[in-house]
Amino acid sequence: MMNSRQHSNGFSVWRVLAALTALAFCSTAALGGNDITGSVRNETLGQPAIGDEVLFVRLGPDKGMSEEAHAKTDARGAFRLQARYPDLQYLVRVIHQGVSYDQRALAGEALTIGVFDVAPQVSRVSGTIEILRAGTKGNSLHVSDMVEIKNESFPPLTQANGHTFEASLPPNAKLDSVLAAAPGKLAIIISAASVPGEPGHYTVNFPLRPGATKFAFNYDLPYPGHAAFQTMHLYPLQQFAVMIPRTMKFSSRSPDFGILATGNTEYQVRAITPVKAGEGPSFELSGTGTLPSVPEQAKAQQTHAQSVPLSNPAPTIARNASLSLPLIAARSELPPSSSQSLVLGALTGIFLGAGGLLIWRGRKARRITAA
Repeated sequence: MMNSRQHSNGFSVWRVLAALTALAFCSTAALGGNDITGSVRNETLGQPAIGDEVLFVRLGPDKGMSEEAHAKTDARGAFRLQARYPDLQYLVRVIHQGVSYDQRALAGEALTIGVFDVAPQVSRVSGTIEILRAGTKGNSLHVSDMVEIKNESFPPLTQANGHTFEASLPPNAKLDSVLAAAPGKLAIIISAASVPGEPGHYTVNFPLRPGATKFAFNYDLPYPGHAAFQTMHLYPLQQFAVMIPRTMKFSSRSPDFGILATGNTEYQVRAITPVKAGEGPSFELSGTGTLPSVPEQAKAQQTHAQSVPLSNPAPTIARNASLSLPLIAARSELPPSSSQSLVLGALTGIFLGAGGLLIWRGRKARRITAA
C-alpha cells in the first residue's frame, strides 16, 4: 500500500502523461486538419495514376502564386500535402505525361483528380462554335475571335503535340493576346507561334483535354473603313458566326451566311451552319461602330493572377495570368430545329459582355505577364 506522498506523486505523473497524450492528439488532429489529401485516377485506363508529380501552390491574398510543396502519387494514386497557411486557398496541380490538371482546394479537403494519357493525335475532335466579334475604335478594327473545340475521344485521351490549334488572321493583323481555357477552368494567356512565310497564320501548343477547350485570338487591324476576312478552320464547326454593330455593314459572296435574329438593336449576327474543316467563305466588313460596353457586373466576375515559376511545370501551358473566358456553346446537344439559330441565339447575351471583356482584359493581362 502506497503512502499519501507516493499516491500524490503517482497521480501527478498520470496527470502529466494524460495531458501530454491529449496535447499530442490535438496536435495530430490539427495537423490532419491542415492537410489536403487526394487521389489521382487515370481515366484513360480506369486505374490509379501512380508516380505522377503533385505540385502544391499557395494562392495569396494579393492573387500571387507560390509553390509550397510537392509530392508524388503512391501505389494507390494517393497523395497528402500539408497547408502551412490553412486560411488561404491552394491550387493542386497534377502533372501526368507532361500535361497538368489543376484543382483548387482548401485545407482539410479531400480531392479526386482525373488525368488522361497523352497522344499526339486523337479521334473525335471537332469544333462546336466560333464567334468573330468586331468593332471600330479610331483607325483600328478590334477583333476577338473565339472558338470552342471538343475532344470526345473514347477511351478519353489528351491530345498534345507541337500545334493542337491554329488560326488564320488577316495578314496585316497585329496580335494582341491569345487566351486558352481547359475544360471547366479559367483562361490563361498563352503564346502563339507565327508560321514562317505565312503572315497571319499562327499555331498554338495547348493540350486538348477531354471535354471542351476554348480559345480566343484578340487582335487589331488598320482600318480605312473596310476589312476583308478569309475564313479557315482546323476542325469542322457546328456554327461560325460574325457579330458586329448595327451601324456596320457585312458582305459576302457566299450564300451560306444567314442572318440570325437576336432581338437586339445594338448588334447584328451573320452565321453559317455547319462549317467544314479547311478554307471557308470570305467576307468583308465596312463602316464604323462599337459593340455595347462590357457590363460592370461581368468585370467584377473576372479574375487575374500573376504567377511565379513552378518547379518542373507542364511544358504545354503558359503559367502567366488567369482570366475568365466566356462560356462557348455549353449545350451538349443541338435544338431540334437548328437551321440558323443553332446555339448562338441563347448565348448572344453572354458573348455580348464577355467578348469585349476578352479584348479589354487581354491588354491588361499582357502588361502583368512575365516576358
